[in-house]
Amino acid sequence: MDMTGEYRIEAPRERVYEALNDPEILKQCIPGCESLEKHSQTEMEAKVVARVGPVKAKFTGQVTLSDLVPPESYSISGQGKGGAAGHAKGGARIQLVADGSATLLQYQVHADIGGKLAQLGSRLIDGTAKKMAKDFFETFGGLVAVPAAASVSTPAAVAPEPVAAKGGVNPMIWVVGIAVLALAGVYLLMR
Repeated sequence: MDMTGEYRIEAPRERVYEALNDPEILKQCIPGCESLEKHSQTEMEAKVVARVGPVKAKFTGQVTLSDLVPPESYSISGQGKGGAAGHAKGGARIQLVADGSATLLQYQVHADIGGKLAQLGSRLIDGTAKKMAKDFFETFGGLVAVPAAASVSTPAAVAPEPVAAKGGVNPMIWVVGIAVLALAGVYLLMR
């Protein structure tokens, strides 16, 4: 499975990059995230409960960041396991492009999925994935957005604006990619 896309986030690139590497922010944004631990500057582990149609499972994922070029880009590789529900292995390339006072978060993802989730229909997976991705980016954008009046004391509740996106998000990507979109969790990753 290969996916690409981008989102516009109303915050400077440095702030977006910092937030994508903050376990507390990511934990709030990833739907069903029970825990997110940063083991080092480049390694994280997450536990996420996800439901895709009739399949509900707790997934454990480990992610490694590489090719870090703050605040422009990085790569994510990892794997997630959900017992009988399935497993995933893959990676993503995240690029942050300044767009005035906002940031375009661009991603390219490749993942291999197996188990029960891989047997579900693509429509069901795509529908669940779109909702998870929408929830992730709305929450993430609201947490990192800079208010229009640049008031530091009042947090913005501005949802990010989706820009062109292709592919489909598999819920396992959130375990594997934690920020893409990590995404993005990426996690990361929609049609």
